Amino acid sequence: MSKHILSLLVEDKPGLLTRVAGLFSRRGFNIASLAVGASEVEGLSRMTVVVDVEDFPLEQVTKQLNKLVNVIKIVELEPASAVEREHVLIKVRVDKQSRSEVIEAVSLFRARVVDVAPDSLVIEATGDSGKISALLRMLEPYGIRELVQSGLLAIGRGPKSISERVLR
Repeated sequence: MSKHILSLLVEDKPGLLTRVAGLFSRRGFNIASLAVGASEVEGLSRMTVVVDVEDFPLEQVTKQLNKLVNVIKIVELEPASAVEREHVLIKVRVDKQSRSEVIEAVSLFRARVVDVAPDSLVIEATGDSGKISALLRMLEPYGIRELVQSGLLAIGRGPKSISERVLR
Protein backbone atom coordinates (compact mmCIF):
# COMPACT_ATOMS: atom_id res chain seq x y z
CA MET A 1 0.00 0.00 0.00
CA SER A 2 1.09 3.56 -0.55
CA LYS A 3 0.25 6.95 0.92
CA HIS A 4 -2.02 9.15 -1.20
CA ILE A 5 -2.85 12.79 -0.47
CA LEU A 6 -6.17 14.01 -1.86
CA SER A 7 -7.13 17.67 -1.90
CA LEU A 8 -10.87 18.16 -2.26
CA LEU A 9 -12.62 21.45 -2.95
CA VAL A 10 -16.16 21.08 -1.61
CA GLU A 11 -19.24 23.15 -0.92
CA ASP A 12 -19.47 24.10 2.74
CA LYS A 13 -22.63 22.07 3.48
CA PRO A 14 -23.69 20.11 6.59
CA GLY A 15 -23.21 16.34 6.34
CA LEU A 16 -20.69 16.37 3.50
CA LEU A 17 -17.80 15.31 5.74
CA THR A 18 -19.84 12.29 6.85
CA ARG A 19 -20.58 11.29 3.26
CA VAL A 20 -16.94 11.64 2.21
CA ALA A 21 -15.67 9.62 5.19
CA GLY A 22 -18.40 7.05 4.55
CA LEU A 23 -17.13 6.38 1.03
CA PHE A 24 -13.72 5.45 2.40
CA SER A 25 -15.24 3.46 5.27
CA ARG A 26 -17.48 1.37 3.00
CA ARG A 27 -14.39 0.33 1.03
CA GLY A 28 -12.56 -0.63 4.22
CA PHE A 29 -9.97 2.15 3.85
CA ASN A 30 -8.60 3.82 6.95
CA ILE A 31 -8.19 7.58 6.70
CA ALA A 32 -4.73 8.27 8.14
CA SER A 33 -5.29 12.03 8.31
CA LEU A 34 -8.15 14.41 7.62
CA ALA A 35 -8.10 18.20 7.77
CA VAL A 36 -10.99 20.46 6.77
CA GLY A 37 -11.15 24.24 6.70
CA ALA A 38 -12.25 27.28 4.80
CA SER A 39 -10.75 27.89 1.37
CA GLU A 40 -9.91 31.11 -0.46
CA VAL A 41 -13.40 31.04 -2.03
CA GLU A 42 -16.39 31.96 0.12
CA GLY A 43 -18.81 29.04 0.51
CA LEU A 44 -16.17 26.44 -0.38
CA SER A 45 -14.02 24.37 1.98
CA ARG A 46 -10.84 22.43 1.39
CA MET A 47 -10.41 18.86 2.64
CA THR A 48 -6.99 17.24 2.79
CA VAL A 49 -7.37 13.46 3.08
CA VAL A 50 -4.43 11.10 3.54
CA VAL A 51 -5.13 7.42 2.95
CA ASP A 52 -2.96 4.30 2.52
CA VAL A 53 -4.37 2.24 -0.35
CA GLU A 54 -3.42 0.66 -3.66
CA ASP A 55 -3.83 2.83 -6.75
CA PHE A 56 -6.78 1.03 -8.38
CA PRO A 57 -9.18 1.00 -5.38
CA LEU A 58 -8.34 4.69 -4.79
CA GLU A 59 -9.37 5.44 -8.36
CA GLN A 60 -12.76 3.84 -7.66
CA VAL A 61 -13.29 5.94 -4.53
CA THR A 62 -12.20 9.11 -6.37
CA LYS A 63 -14.79 8.46 -9.08
CA GLN A 64 -17.48 7.98 -6.43
CA LEU A 65 -16.41 11.16 -4.62
CA ASN A 66 -16.74 13.06 -7.90
CA LYS A 67 -20.37 11.88 -8.09
CA LEU A 68 -21.25 13.62 -4.82
CA VAL A 69 -23.11 16.81 -5.69
CA ASN A 70 -21.19 19.00 -3.20
CA VAL A 71 -17.72 17.87 -4.30
CA ILE A 72 -16.39 20.45 -6.76
CA LYS A 73 -12.88 19.16 -7.54
CA ILE A 74 -10.47 16.42 -6.43
CA VAL A 75 -6.72 16.53 -6.99
CA GLU A 76 -4.18 13.93 -5.87
CA LEU A 77 -1.10 15.77 -4.65
CA GLU A 78 2.26 14.15 -5.34
CA PRO A 79 4.66 14.65 -2.40
CA ALA A 80 7.39 15.99 -4.71
CA SER A 81 5.10 18.71 -6.07
CA ALA A 82 3.35 19.70 -2.84
CA VAL A 83 4.13 21.49 0.40
CA GLU A 84 3.09 19.33 3.36
CA ARG A 85 2.86 20.44 7.00
CA GLU A 86 1.46 19.23 10.30
CA HIS A 87 0.75 21.24 13.42
CA VAL A 88 1.16 19.84 16.94
CA LEU A 89 0.73 20.99 20.53
CA ILE A 90 2.68 18.93 23.09
CA LYS A 91 2.41 19.19 26.86
CA VAL A 92 5.69 17.96 28.37
CA ARG A 93 6.44 17.14 32.01
CA VAL A 94 9.35 19.25 33.34
CA ASP A 95 11.06 20.06 36.61
CA LYS A 96 13.67 22.67 37.52
CA GLN A 97 16.49 20.53 36.11
CA SER A 98 14.86 19.43 32.85
CA ARG A 99 13.14 22.70 31.91
CA SER A 100 16.22 24.23 30.22
CA GLU A 101 17.00 20.94 28.40
CA VAL A 102 13.48 20.81 26.97
CA ILE A 103 13.59 24.47 25.92
CA GLU A 104 16.92 23.86 24.19
CA ALA A 105 15.50 20.83 22.32
CA VAL A 106 12.45 22.87 21.31
CA SER A 107 14.63 25.62 19.85
CA LEU A 108 16.66 23.08 17.82
CA PHE A 109 13.42 22.09 16.04
CA ARG A 110 12.37 25.73 15.54
CA ALA A 111 9.32 25.04 17.69
CA ARG A 112 8.23 27.35 20.46
CA VAL A 113 6.98 27.25 24.03
CA VAL A 114 3.45 28.69 24.17
CA ASP A 115 2.58 28.00 27.83
CA VAL A 116 4.65 27.64 30.99
CA ALA A 117 3.52 26.03 34.23
CA PRO A 118 5.60 24.97 37.25
CA ASP A 119 5.62 21.31 36.19
CA SER A 120 4.93 21.43 32.42
CA LEU A 121 5.52 23.26 29.16
CA VAL A 122 3.21 23.41 26.15
CA ILE A 123 5.13 23.36 22.89
CA GLU A 124 3.87 24.30 19.44
CA ALA A 125 5.55 22.91 16.35
CA THR A 126 4.86 22.98 12.64
CA GLY A 127 6.62 20.94 10.00
CA ASP A 128 6.63 17.84 7.87
CA SER A 129 5.80 14.51 9.49
CA GLY A 130 9.49 13.60 9.82
CA LYS A 131 10.28 16.73 11.81
CA ILE A 132 7.25 16.25 14.08
CA SER A 133 8.17 12.58 14.70
CA ALA A 134 11.76 13.51 15.53
CA LEU A 135 10.61 16.19 17.98
CA LEU A 136 8.27 13.73 19.69
CA ARG A 137 11.09 11.17 20.03
CA MET A 138 13.30 13.87 21.56
CA LEU A 139 10.65 14.91 24.10
CA GLU A 140 9.42 11.42 25.01
CA PRO A 141 12.07 10.75 27.72
CA TYR A 142 10.83 13.83 29.62
CA GLY A 143 7.25 12.56 29.63
CA ILE A 144 4.59 13.67 27.18
CA ARG A 145 1.49 14.42 29.23
CA GLU A 146 -0.77 15.37 26.35
CA LEU A 147 -0.59 15.62 22.58
CA VAL A 148 -2.87 17.27 20.03
CA GLN A 149 -1.98 16.93 16.37
CA SER A 150 -3.64 18.30 13.26
CA GLY A 151 -4.14 16.32 10.14
CA LEU A 152 -1.70 16.81 7.32
CA LEU A 153 -2.18 20.03 5.39
CA ALA A 154 -0.93 20.05 1.81
CA ILE A 155 -1.00 22.46 -1.11
CA GLY A 156 0.44 22.15 -4.60
CA ARG A 157 3.65 24.00 -5.40
CA GLY A 158 3.76 26.71 -8.05
CA PRO A 159 1.23 29.17 -9.42
CA LYS A 160 -1.66 26.79 -10.16
CA SER A 161 -4.60 26.63 -7.78
CA ILE A 162 -7.28 23.97 -7.46
CA SER A 163 -9.98 26.67 -7.25
CA GLU A 164 -8.70 28.56 -10.33
CA ARG A 165 -9.20 25.45 -12.42
CA VAL A 166 -12.80 25.16 -11.23
CA LEU A 167 -14.00 28.76 -11.12
CA ARG A 168 -12.88 29.80 -14.59
